[in-house]
Amino acid sequence: MEKELKVLPIKNGTVIDHITGGQALNVLKILEINARTDTVVSVVMNVQSKKMGRKDIVKVEDRKLKPEEVDKIALIAPNATINIIEDSKVIAKHNVYLPESIAGIIRCANPNCISNAEKEPVISRFITVSETPPLFRCFYCERIIEDASGNIC
Repeated sequence: MEKELKVLPIKNGTVIDHITGGQALNVLKILEINARTDTVVSVVMNVQSKKMGRKDIVKVEDRKLKPEEVDKIALIAPNATINIIEDSKVIAKHNVYLPESIAGIIRCANPNCISNAEKEPVISRFITVSETPPLFRCFYCERIIEDASGNIC
């Protein structure tokens, strides 16, 4: 008889579900979770999903996400859902969404953009052009960013 290892439910914390397949490690980076973190974290990668084909899931014990963390997650996983768990029950569930404009989260890929100049203290700013697929236009130089995952500040 084969033994099956299952991910245990969490008592209190946050479950981030419907993460784009292969992006769970980037979610951990956004949450600043690494090998030195004392928090209990469960990561499931590339599991089958009827809705998405494949998806990742991240469970973090005893932690609620900050709004800026949710905004960053939305950039790399626009279909993600955030589930708040208390006493082993889901007390709130929300979908992430891309805001109309994003400031200080994405770095412009244009090295000549004013937002990348060291002399000028300009905070990067982008306008969401499309949610599916996610496309962002730099407010300053108008360069289009198609994949924000490599440009998150």
